[in-house]
Amino acid sequence: MRMTGRPGRNGMNSRSGSQAGAGDLLELVRSGRAVTRGALQQATGLSRATVGQRLDRLFRAGWLREGAGGPVGSPLGGRPSITLEFDGDHAVVLVADLDTRHARAAVLSLTGEVLAEHSGTLVIEEGPDLVLAELGRWFGELLEKAGQRPAEVCGIGLAVPGPVDTATGRVVQPPMMPGWDGYDITGRLSRALTEHTGAPPVPVLVDNDANLMAYGEQRAGHPDCRAFVLVKVSTGIGAGVVVDGSIYRGIDGGAGDIGHIRVGADALCRCGSHGCLAAVASGGAVARRLAASGVPAASGSDVRDLLAAGHPEAAALAREAGRRVGDVLATVVTLLNPGVLMIAGDLAGTPFLTGVRELLYQRALPRSTAHLDVVTSRLGERAALIGAGALVVEHLYAPERVEERLRALGV
Repeated sequence: MRMTGRPGRNGMNSRSGSQAGAGDLLELVRSGRAVTRGALQQATGLSRATVGQRLDRLFRAGWLREGAGGPVGSPLGGRPSITLEFDGDHAVVLVADLDTRHARAAVLSLTGEVLAEHSGTLVIEEGPDLVLAELGRWFGELLEKAGQRPAEVCGIGLAVPGPVDTATGRVVQPPMMPGWDGYDITGRLSRALTEHTGAPPVPVLVDNDANLMAYGEQRAGHPDCRAFVLVKVSTGIGAGVVVDGSIYRGIDGGAGDIGHIRVGADALCRCGSHGCLAAVASGGAVARRLAASGVPAASGSDVRDLLAAGHPEAAALAREAGRRVGDVLATVVTLLNPGVLMIAGDLAGTPFLTGVRELLYQRALPRSTAHLDVVTSRLGERAALIGAGALVVEHLYAPERVEERLRALGV
């Protein structure tokens, strides 16, 4: 899954003209807005010599490479322009997606290709120290499988099922993550990687799983959509919002937590309140209702398996859950006016989607849905991994950070 620079950006990111640095040139190349030396001169106003000097730093760092010749620029003919490409093979990113009882981890190239992947049981209630130590072990095995050296890791991205203060990388009062509140996830995961591989410390970025799913899906399949909403319905319910190519998190990471909107029911939610949407319409809620009627089900993934097998009671309950979520999404759509509403997670099948559509189109104003596409996931179980990788790459190769890293490399 090839990823390039930040979507939805026009012109220079931070500086222009003679102030444009090597990081700005790299972003122009990564985004595809300027991929030849001449185009970079035109976009920045820099002289040919200055462009050459700044590109030389990027070549020496191993971040750029020359590609195939582009089209001839003059009608009189001549040599084709040599294109420039971001070298997505000079480093790798480690990513992981934690659910309540299951996790998935991978090694990604800098352009989003999956080089090695593993999934397995990892119970989040066992606590952060054990879970993150196990992830460190997984990462070591994955690097060996991918044929990558630990020193080639430039960063780690982690998706978690709870609200995250991205400034600190710590989860904040997560209902489904007991023992994780305020824990130093970034420090522990970086140490776990070093313990299992000998790799030097690397940046660790943590975000909510729905946010990263939305980021990955929007970039991969809907890059021109300026307002994108993804709703994940698994053991819990959460939403990720991408506006103008950036994740919208609110002031402290709490945006998109629609699972705790009150819907007038009496059911007790894991957050301690009664009547939350997640308490009556999540995969966990459907599993509890199935178990009460004698059908073995303990989680959203169990419901997913029953739906895949065509279980009639599971399908009926999923459709009912979809209607409840669709009722709430009518307000979300009216407020945000997105171009794409994506349903993802364990319940994202035909019965649930049918229920969502029934109530959404019934309750929302026609103007709010006139240009709305209601779709299901394109990346599937890899969505949060791809989004986490993209988040790390955008962080590390932002223009201002490029300058810092080049100086640290001595180029």
